[in-house]
Amino acid sequence: MPGFYARASQVKILAVMHMKPLPKSERPVVAIIGGGVSGAGVAYHLARANCDERPVIVVFEPRAELGRGLAYDTHDPAHRINVPAAKMSLQPDDQDEFQAWIEARDAVADDPGAQQPDGMLFPRRRLFGEYVASLLRPLLEEGAVLHNRAVVTGVERRGGRWSIEDDKGGVTEADIVAIATSHPPPAAPGRLAASLADHPRFVADTTRPGALDVIRSHDRVLVIGNGLTAADVIASLAERGHDGPVTAISRRGLRSRGHAPVPQPLFGDFLSDATQSALSLLAGIRAAISAAKAQDISWHGVIDQVRAQGYDLWQALPVAERRRLVRHLRPYWDVHRFRIAPQVEAVLDAAIAAGRLEILAASVADARIEGELILCTLQPRHRRQPLERRYDAVVVTTGPAHGGILETQPWLAALAASGQLMLDPTGLGLACTKRSEAIGTSGKPDPSLLISGPLARGTFGELMGLPQVTEHAFFVAREIAAKLGAKVTNTHPI
Repeated sequence: MPGFYARASQVKILAVMHMKPLPKSERPVVAIIGGGVSGAGVAYHLARANCDERPVIVVFEPRAELGRGLAYDTHDPAHRINVPAAKMSLQPDDQDEFQAWIEARDAVADDPGAQQPDGMLFPRRRLFGEYVASLLRPLLEEGAVLHNRAVVTGVERRGGRWSIEDDKGGVTEADIVAIATSHPPPAAPGRLAASLADHPRFVADTTRPGALDVIRSHDRVLVIGNGLTAADVIASLAERGHDGPVTAISRRGLRSRGHAPVPQPLFGDFLSDATQSALSLLAGIRAAISAAKAQDISWHGVIDQVRAQGYDLWQALPVAERRRLVRHLRPYWDVHRFRIAPQVEAVLDAAIAAGRLEILAASVADARIEGELILCTLQPRHRRQPLERRYDAVVVTTGPAHGGILETQPWLAALAASGQLMLDPTGLGLACTKRSEAIGTSGKPDPSLLISGPLARGTFGELMGLPQVTEHAFFVAREIAAKLGAKVTNTHPI
């Protein structure tokens, strides 16, 4: 493919850890922007590909270690993985690797709450980041992967190659770029953000370090959102000793569900007659749940089967039906598909039983600051009469604002302005092909620009859970390796 084997004689990589600029080389250069699980996974598998001549692999990630990203760089002891350790791995064909890694190091010896009565492990989230970082470490030490601890500030197509600028003054010229950036932060409703911006206990972005430090022990807290982030916030506040009342609202009042008490078998078949209608798919799932219940199988087995067949089901749906599913059914899917850890579920259950946590189907109709208080008018979903409430703090946990991804970083906005990127029509991320090649405004894919991880969700459908993210990282690495003439095998293709 033209350009992929272009000479790398002009490669300039500054501030790559503490290394000197790379010497002149004729090796192809692959730049990966984002060093969380997705970007680290692409780098890991590409470095292990069977190449006659290894490419130069550069990962742009300002954090000290690759593989942590936003999700696994937390020190909060209340933050736990939401999937059993036995189902988490960077290896698509070895799901038990993380659990084996834990056992070999006795890594949860200081975390007695990690193991559940059924033997399943739900360790603190940071531990998975340590596991991924440990797999990358040898590759970094031998130079197979280079870690540029810098923030990308510009990406531009020049003379058939990519020129990448960073905030340390470095310029890297690459033949292939993989965009593996993090989820965009949540977006508070515009009027709410404007009304409460000056309040010291309005937390618009919980991903900021120390974001919850402003909340006091007895504060009355309004949490906007009821998903995984909301559950994390409530669990974190409880860990800190918060005992004030908490109201968690969302439009439908749906709370994230927990795991089944015992493992459930997969149930149902949604592919033999794959539907092209979101409504028909919903009807089929409901029918399968009823049939499963008659056989003493919980809904978990049905949803897990839908997830397992998710890629093919998503591909069968026309774009209009995908949009309809996202608009109307996504909240129901999310609360059943993305389950909270048992430890977090226990915290929520205890708070509800004690009357400290109230979950409402409502939205914020109005909010204003009055002294130290936040006066909120809540509009319940099924009532005309609004509720007037007083809170000491408001926390936004509405989930990633995927539709605003292009505005989160200037270089993404610049690529969109130049026609090289555009939003996926479902609003879930960036447009790309089934080979993860970015699609620009011309409608044509760019084989040298790939999308890795959740930002490719609009094309691949099921790309938020960790197992799917790691599978997709391998998939993208395989695509890049193929472009470079390398070979890499996977017994579990995406």
